[in-house]
Amino acid sequence: MARIAGRFRRVEPRATARAFVLGLLSGVERKNCWQLAEQAGHDRPGAMQRLLRSARWDADEVRDEVRSYVLDHLGGDGVLIVDETGFLKKGLRSAGVQRQYTGTAGRIENAQVGVFLAYASPRGRALIDRRLYLPEHTWCRDPDRRSGSGVPEQVEFSTKPRLALQMIEAALDAGCSSSWVTGDEVYGQDPQLRSGLEARGIGYVLAVACTTKVRINENRTVVQADTLADSLPRDAWHRQSAGAGAKGPRYYDWAWVQTGADKNRCLLIRRNPVTDELAFYLCWSPGEVALSALVRVAGTRWCIEECFQAAKGQVGLDHYQVRHWTSWHRHITLAMLALAFLAAVAVSAAPDRSTDPNRPVHSSDPIDLTIPEIRHLIGRLFRPSTTPPHRLLAWSIWRRLHQAQARRAHYRRRLTSHLDT
Repeated sequence: MARIAGRFRRVEPRATARAFVLGLLSGVERKNCWQLAEQAGHDRPGAMQRLLRSARWDADEVRDEVRSYVLDHLGGDGVLIVDETGFLKKGLRSAGVQRQYTGTAGRIENAQVGVFLAYASPRGRALIDRRLYLPEHTWCRDPDRRSGSGVPEQVEFSTKPRLALQMIEAALDAGCSSSWVTGDEVYGQDPQLRSGLEARGIGYVLAVACTTKVRINENRTVVQADTLADSLPRDAWHRQSAGAGAKGPRYYDWAWVQTGADKNRCLLIRRNPVTDELAFYLCWSPGEVALSALVRVAGTRWCIEECFQAAKGQVGLDHYQVRHWTSWHRHITLAMLALAFLAAVAVSAAPDRSTDPNRPVHSSDPIDLTIPEIRHLIGRLFRPSTTPPHRLLAWSIWRRLHQAQARRAHYRRRLTSHLDT
């Protein structure tokens, strides 16, 4: 918390931010302002709500500190990963919300979508940047809706790949020394993102669809990716691990084919040895690299899914109950800080095997501390003393009074709408 203390101009929001992050690290069931305030021993949720809405602090400045913190603790041969995640919502007033496809639900739902940038290295992984996707037709062209949700006037429509490129460029400008970027098909299919990375001299391994057309051989023949994969001889495939999974190394068969005149540009193909399912990646690097390097980067892409799972399951990334543009960015940023802290603790708590790398692992040795276990221990260690009964009852009364007011407001609105029609 000392790293972000200077980003708060007054002591009250600084202390509230500390209580907020401790609440995110606690075992409280739902990490919204109500429950975080109760966890912190506050009489009302007002301080937490002001922290997210009206207190004077810049979420982007705190985001910069989160990024710096992650690079300090996890830096070294890292890969930048771009991906999006959905936040299911009800209603129409939350900034950026609309009916849209989200992988969180696996279908079209009423949701907000955030585009995120993660950093992953052999030491660990964490989220380092975020952008709220603002749909073009339902939001960017509706000034009344923008104003009602606090969307700044200077925010214009940007595609998800464009948002990803903005975050990557900001990380590079801030001193991130990563040499590689990876992402799924949403980002691999965008030529502007690929050309932007090439202009910065950053290599990429980006997933693309099986219908992607590529140019091969000296005649520059155009071939569809899946057709090219079917035509490859048996000796073109090499079995390599894409990294360790929950059940051991993830072995796939890999092949690569040069595309175009640039020797550093290729199509990477992954084949599941059991199901024969194929996946395709467009790759470019500023210099010559081995197949194993591309395989390593491709296998790193799943780290951001693990970040989403940990951020939502452990530190309440999706537990917010806010509608305002500023409030969304502030909650997400503090959740990213909490996740970065857990990742840093996991690194510092891991045993140092450099002194004896050949030491065998015995069956009696415990696994390294995981992020869920660290969050559980911190939640227990920093848990406040037992809350007196009168305070619990006071919170119960306050919640039920607030819910009664909300119910009356909803009934009044529906009744008015019914009478108007």
